[in-house]
Amino acid sequence: MKNIIHWLEKDFSPKMTKINNNVWVVTLKDSIMQLLPFILLGSVFCMLTIPGDVFHIQNYPDFWVLFGWTMGMLSLLISFLIPFNLMEKKRMRKQRFIAGCTSLITFLMIITPQVVKDKTIGFSHDALGAGGMFVAIVAGVFTGYIMGLFGKFSFFKEESVIPDFVRAWFDSMLPIATVIVSTWLVVNVIGIDLYNLILKIFMPLASIMETPWGFVLIIFLYCFLYTMGISSWVLTPVTKPILLAAITANVTSGAHNIVTSETIYSAYMWVGGIGCTMPLVFMLAFSKSAKLKALGRACIAPAIFNINEPVVFGAIAWNPIMMLPMWIIGIILPIIVWVGTKIIAFAPIPKIVFDMWYAPFPISTWITTGAISGIILMLICFTAATLIWYPFFKAYEKQELTKETEILK
Repeated sequence: MKNIIHWLEKDFSPKMTKINNNVWVVTLKDSIMQLLPFILLGSVFCMLTIPGDVFHIQNYPDFWVLFGWTMGMLSLLISFLIPFNLMEKKRMRKQRFIAGCTSLITFLMIITPQVVKDKTIGFSHDALGAGGMFVAIVAGVFTGYIMGLFGKFSFFKEESVIPDFVRAWFDSMLPIATVIVSTWLVVNVIGIDLYNLILKIFMPLASIMETPWGFVLIIFLYCFLYTMGISSWVLTPVTKPILLAAITANVTSGAHNIVTSETIYSAYMWVGGIGCTMPLVFMLAFSKSAKLKALGRACIAPAIFNINEPVVFGAIAWNPIMMLPMWIIGIILPIIVWVGTKIIAFAPIPKIVFDMWYAPFPISTWITTGAISGIILMLICFTAATLIWYPFFKAYEKQELTKETEILK
């Protein structure tokens, strides 16, 4: 075990930290995080549709329209933000607005054949929402890359008497033309359906995650990385588009996708935060160790709102005794949820967009499932996590008590 921990600490973790700090990864994460207000507002509008859809109240407002103008525009917005943020991080601020606009046009060019084929009004097409997020990311990354290549290019010499804003206009034309003409050649001239091609490339990821072992793998990765002090946000560029598309399909087309943010963060598993750390916080709060008791009581308030950085970095990260139970929880809890929702269909699969991960349990469970059985399944997960944390907590407590006794002596 010591050799494994040493390898994780000295080799694996530095490499993951390097990836986490890569300008492209940071750009993708930041761009998605900037859209959270739209995602959260879309969640509110989705919940507001329930009275009208369930009770069929006459003259009740159609909040699906507002849902479409928030959640339904995510891909359109992300296509702008990625190159915009990339230019900012590469200190090419003059090109950021042009880069964002160019990517926006590129994205619309890519999805146009799909919209025309479906004969669907453009601003209500799935490609503009969560369903087109991977396409938007590709458009944004391609545009950002080309803009970066032309970052220091200029048609004019430094001593030119032409005003700076005029020079900027002409210098921007070449990278814009390169991006747009390239897209036009591929989509319109050659006739390649880039939209469906990109989706086919990324679709296996969504399919894998919606399998029992894929579900367990992604949840384990969340816990595994977190125990090494690496935020699960490092996985956001890959997982967020899949999770959003999955819950959107549940809401709009009656799909039964279990791997969604709602299932993981709001309905069943992460009570107190990633790793279901609420039971551990309570154990710490009533510990015989003065250190652990102080830590636990300081973590109660954040844990209620599923904020568990204090307890993770205070007791779990790089602590071999406490890392292992979090890994076990990352395997056991998704299996419990899969069995309870898919195999025996005891509890419902969430069909409401509710990305408000900070809402306390079991309130969030009731909102996302609307069923007592959902709360029962959440309590089963909580109980399982408690049983897993307890023996490791006692070992950790004994270790700390020994240290405190030695200090007193």
